[in-house]
Amino acid sequence: MSETHEFDLAVIGAGPGGYVCAIKAAQRGLKVLCVDRREAPGGTCLNVGCIPSKALLHSSERLHEAETEFAGLGIDNVKPVLNLGQMMARKERVVGDTVKGIGFLFRKNKITFRVGEATLTGPHSLTINGETVTAGSIVIATGSAPAALPGLAFDEKRVVSSTGALSLEAVPKRLAVIGAGVIGLELGSVWKRLGSEVTVIEYGDHIAPGFDRGLGRQFQRALEKLGLKFRLSTRVTKVATEQSALSLTVQKVGKEESETLEADVVLVAIGRKPHTQGLDLSTVGIDTDEAGRIPVDGHFRTSCPSIYAIGDVIAGPMLAHKAEEEGLALAEQLAGRIGHVPYDAIPSVVYTQPEFAMVGKT
Repeated sequence: MSETHEFDLAVIGAGPGGYVCAIKAAQRGLKVLCVDRREAPGGTCLNVGCIPSKALLHSSERLHEAETEFAGLGIDNVKPVLNLGQMMARKERVVGDTVKGIGFLFRKNKITFRVGEATLTGPHSLTINGETVTAGSIVIATGSAPAALPGLAFDEKRVVSSTGALSLEAVPKRLAVIGAGVIGLELGSVWKRLGSEVTVIEYGDHIAPGFDRGLGRQFQRALEKLGLKFRLSTRVTKVATEQSALSLTVQKVGKEESETLEADVVLVAIGRKPHTQGLDLSTVGIDTDEAGRIPVDGHFRTSCPSIYAIGDVIAGPMLAHKAEEEGLALAEQLAGRIGHVPYDAIPSVVYTQPEFAMVGKT
């Protein structure tokens, strides 16, 4: 360990990028601190993203299978009844077991984990809830947050992000999903199978932006067969919160006339934005680009030589496994080894039924 620093490495953020980087660095012999705002490590992915969404996808798919396929398999008189509370409880158990595993790995590898807001105070120093800590190197792995529509704040009850959509207390009769990307399609399909009338509103002229268009058309037909309705080349110009329902004013792109749709819950799934608030990047001379991302070189180094950044806060797809690979590569580099991320071979998957995926160049 350095003579002048308490830790060899301080990682801000305990999501897939941060916890993987911390664990690998500790395994390579570095003394590591990891800090996160959540009491449970795992970041968005494990706590309110990938893991809980896959748990609900699995449960809702089994319900739909029992409703639609059992009779054809010769399994008669099965009339499944949704117990949403029990389904949500199972989801929480899956999340809890997963984050406990990360905590175990932190303890096993002698990583110091602290809960709190981290603020940069110098090239080798940060404060955590007012307490100053020093480290030879610092890694920013603070991830991203859901992007909101201008003038429409999340209340996570009626106007929800992915976080709220994973914890609704009742099945909404009508669910409007704004955005036909990965999050919108996965959670839209979950709530459709659980009984909602789901309408997906997408500004672009096709679903799953960034994926193959030809396959996307087949993919859309499969989701329409499930019962999802799509309004493509359509934008939402206003959402009014009425007493009994939400009123969405929608408009075809390039057209002047508008119409109104009603929904009980609106899921805003228009993307995510890098989360760097509170870090005080300007203190160490780090600027962000027009998208709010932190520029780095080929070795994840920021404009401050002792500070690095990985995952959703830098350029590239906002994917947990991309962040993990960057965390591994950076940890190896900091330990004096060679680390590399094969960016041309990063898969992207929509975990609907059927699954829709891509990898490599188009």
